Amino acid sequence: MSEAFICDAVRTPFGRYGGALSSMRTDDLGAVPLAELMRRNAGVDWAALDDVIYGCANQAGEDNRNVARMALLLAGFPVEVSAATVNRLCGSGMEAVGQLARAIRAGEAQIGIAGGVESMSRAPFVMPKADSAFSRANAVYDTTIGWRFVNPKMKAMHGVDQMPETAENVAADYKVSRADQDAFALRSQQRALAAQASGALAEEIVAVTIAAKKGDTTLVAKDEHPRETRRVTQRWSQRTSTRARRRSSNSQSSSPSSRNPEPSPPAMPRGSTTAAARSSSHPNRRRRRTASPRARASLAWPRQAWPRG
Repeated sequence: MSEAFICDAVRTPFGRYGGALSSMRTDDLGAVPLAELMRRNAGVDWAALDDVIYGCANQAGEDNRNVARMALLLAGFPVEVSAATVNRLCGSGMEAVGQLARAIRAGEAQIGIAGGVESMSRAPFVMPKADSAFSRANAVYDTTIGWRFVNPKMKAMHGVDQMPETAENVAADYKVSRADQDAFALRSQQRALAAQASGALAEEIVAVTIAAKKGDTTLVAKDEHPRETRRVTQRWSQRTSTRARRRSSNSQSSSPSSRNPEPSPPAMPRGSTTAAARSSSHPNRRRRRTASPRARASLAWPRQAWPRG
């Protein structure tokens, strides 16, 4: 059985909810890392791609109707290249990479791109159709996060807890203390800041150009979420000293993970692009997982035929 390898990878910066990347359409964001992947590998016959697979959890707005296909066309890929969008909620990008890797190992594909895109900032409100003629009732759901159009049978059978509620349940079931959560969050922030300062993260990021209404442009080249260490430490200390007054919520750490608006494919906003090559001799690079406004993609190709250029 052949092995699948990542040959190249790139991503967009992580953006904050309502932050620097929030004005960019989700499908445009997903195209950014794809276009960068093509630029970095000019010698590849991109019409020979077997498939482009993107993960996307929302698909209720600009990411509707197969955002993987829309992103690759916007990035300038040949119209002959096929694409599919998959949904495993927060694991959608990893599902896309797994599907492409399995196809390569099974001999069903030689070269492909896998990744994901998401923009929580641009998630729309949705409303159901009337359930009867001349109905005076209506509802509006925010698709940013969590359930909508809940099936009453599902709620009765399994419940419909959202992510924050599930975090509370996990903390209670596995006895994860608030102090441990805060310490973990602080350490995560500190490590992200250290990686930024060393330039390690810059190696995998493609900058995103944001057009302004008056003609000026803004270049977003850095993850927005990491916070300056002194501020993070102060907040953690303040939360720790007043924890006795805040026992109603165990899982809301002082440095919670960001609600990320824009991801894209193996070059996603924050995005990453990856090229996976079939060859036992090719060094395997592990793809980073992205969560914020981002995009990423993965490319697969036999090692002996990889035309870097």
